[in-house]
Amino acid sequence: MLKIPDSEILPLSLEHNFWTWSAQGKVNPIPIRKAKGVYFWDTNDKRYLDLNSMVMCVNIGHGDERVIEAIVDQARELPFAGPAMATRPRAALGQLLEEITPPGLTRFLYTLGGADANENAIKLARGATGRPKILSRYRSYHGATYGAIAATGDPRRVAWEPLTMPGVVHFLDPYRYRSTFHRTHPEISEAEFTQDYLNHLEEIITYEDPRTIAAILIETVTGTNGVIIPPEGYLQGVRELCDRYGILLIADEVMSGFGRTGKWFAVDHWQVVPDLMTMAKGLTSGYAPLGAVAMRQEIADTFNERVYQGGLTYNAHPISMAAAVANISVMKQDHLIEHSEKMGKVMADMLAELVDRHPSVGEARSIGLFGALELVKNRKSKEPMAAYGESSPEMNAFRKSLLDQGVFLYTHWHTALLIPPLIITEEQLAEGFAALDKALEITDRAAV
Repeated sequence: MLKIPDSEILPLSLEHNFWTWSAQGKVNPIPIRKAKGVYFWDTNDKRYLDLNSMVMCVNIGHGDERVIEAIVDQARELPFAGPAMATRPRAALGQLLEEITPPGLTRFLYTLGGADANENAIKLARGATGRPKILSRYRSYHGATYGAIAATGDPRRVAWEPLTMPGVVHFLDPYRYRSTFHRTHPEISEAEFTQDYLNHLEEIITYEDPRTIAAILIETVTGTNGVIIPPEGYLQGVRELCDRYGILLIADEVMSGFGRTGKWFAVDHWQVVPDLMTMAKGLTSGYAPLGAVAMRQEIADTFNERVYQGGLTYNAHPISMAAAVANISVMKQDHLIEHSEKMGKVMADMLAELVDRHPSVGEARSIGLFGALELVKNRKSKEPMAAYGESSPEMNAFRKSLLDQGVFLYTHWHTALLIPPLIITEEQLAEGFAALDKALEITDRAAV
């Protein structure tokens, strides 16, 4: 491999690369050299605690030799086979996924990542039902490819409108802290809150004509848009509406799957089985690119006599499949699902302490090791620390303080996300929260 000196990694990267999600003249990446466990190091040997699992994906932590060796062994035995081939890791992964996914999801289509997993789930739903429309939520994010960004509800889709995938209708999230329906009576019970949002969804279904709706696509737990956890009864209610109107339910578990919430998949908390379920990120813990769509047998059967028109050259890539098999094995061997649940309770207590100490923290939410701080300028008015779809000087300074202290996390508008590797210890969480405590002094000064 071409040996690039550490000192040249940043300048050469800036000179030759076009950066996603960035204004090219404002790019300022961290030049990363190595990573291990819950930490990574830059080219100046500065250590960072990774509280974002890099891109919400390194669930088993960085540099696990068991997965690396599986990738190396597969590269030596069979580095590539076309998507029409049957391979050893493909056979093994299907068997493993059937064991850990909700009952009834027995067939798996493999993709390159989360966005094309969601696009294929939409194709499967439309093909199986013969209906054109997809309902998804305004605070959802389903990927950046054209179909996935059309299904996305947040402002990231607006730059590319008009979009080329028609038939998407958005509806509102059950977002208790900023509920559209309950601004004047926030004291409403959780059961009533849930029912109001189910009534809203059913009204949209009625207006759109259920006979035209193929599927409802939702992030089980909303991810980058604030870790919005569904209220009790909501997912069960969506499932019931889908059954009543013959609509398929697609659960996007790209971010919330593989132990992130303290269960294998977030739907397991509510014992809801979707018709299709998408996954990526934690599927290989980012060690190789891979996504998947799990589906009921009946959906696969609708293509028994007709061709499924879809596929890409690298679908079911053997190296990625081997990485996924090894990754799932590591999660089982190290009891990382149970550890995520245990550390999730520790993190929830730490988040609650930040709410008590800092007036700029309007609310903290978490489920397992999937958490968010909602930062506000005023707790009573709930004015966010940054406007919807934007950042602010306060949020920029908050994030810079954390980076200066050697803590890496993702800030999204006015929220700070806490999505550490599932191997994190209580001591390492405390290290990160000490830095958060200090950084929040900056946003506190902007709060009234």
